[in-house]
Amino acid sequence: MKAFREITLVLLSCWIFVLAIFIAPPALCATITWQSTGGTQRHDEGIQALAFLPNELWVHVGNSITWTLPTPEIHTVTFLKQDTTPQQVRPPRPGVPGGGCPGTTPDGSSFNGSTCVTSPELVNGQTYTVTFPKAGNFKLVCLVHNNMTGVVHVLAPSELLPHDQDFYDDLALKEEAELLSDGDRLKGQGTATAQRSSRDAVTVGIGEIVATGGGSDTVSVMRFLEDSIVVRVGDTVEWTNLDPVTPHTVTFGTEPSGPPQPPSAGVTVDTDGARHAVLTSPAGSVHSGFLVAAFQDRVLLAQSPLGVTRFRVTFTTPGTFKYFCALHDDLGMVGRVIVHW
Repeated sequence: MKAFREITLVLLSCWIFVLAIFIAPPALCATITWQSTGGTQRHDEGIQALAFLPNELWVHVGNSITWTLPTPEIHTVTFLKQDTTPQQVRPPRPGVPGGGCPGTTPDGSSFNGSTCVTSPELVNGQTYTVTFPKAGNFKLVCLVHNNMTGVVHVLAPSELLPHDQDFYDDLALKEEAELLSDGDRLKGQGTATAQRSSRDAVTVGIGEIVATGGGSDTVSVMRFLEDSIVVRVGDTVEWTNLDPVTPHTVTFGTEPSGPPQPPSAGVTVDTDGARHAVLTSPAGSVHSGFLVAAFQDRVLLAQSPLGVTRFRVTFTTPGTFKYFCALHDDLGMVGRVIVHW
């Protein structure tokens, strides 16, 4: 009889354990830390997908998300204060005066909408984790790239999550392949556009913005197209940025110190708004300043002025004139102009 009671107790304990598993609250069954990616690229670093992959996730209250930033192109993982009146003004990226929250917040910070949370600039496999203690729908941004956004839907533990980590991993790979394929197409388009010009022309990068249900992605070609051009003494070469959001520079000689925004002394402005410089020696230095399209206009806000997207250089002596983009030369964005008599 004693042995029978012991066996009964063991079986009862097993059944209680099994039952507890089935009636456990959904929060205990949910994934605690989710994984996402920020940015991807071609192997030569010439095509950059400026995107959170995927850029829309559903998680439970109390869950965390870890973003991995695998490329040398810098990004941030940032949640600005939300559902406030007025909305928080978008700050500059961390590392510049007034940038970030200001500054950055520690890895593993919690975000509930009431305070700003941001990583530092992340590259080459660095990670940043955010925990979500409150239900809500929260916008995710990169403070380096204006059209790199996403959303995190934080649901109550009693709600069923629509997707698992395997779904997000597969979706990220699919979106990555599509963006990089778009970049390959754009690269050919940028080269063709320069070749069709009536001038000696170079495309200074090209890109596009892609919308999803969760936000926007950008793909940018970080190359001069063509990166080597042959002209004659007295000719003028025109560089044009065809990227809707990514700034570039055309810089000969010495890179300016500090943020490379203002054009160098001696750069003039043509009547059509393009900047113009004259180079008299391959050893000379000249800097275009940022070449970038204007911000997109928004209803009930003042319209944006025209951006400066073109830079011209007249070459008065023969030689090989090497140049680079001061923002993206580390990605291989360099070129040369060979000038003959």
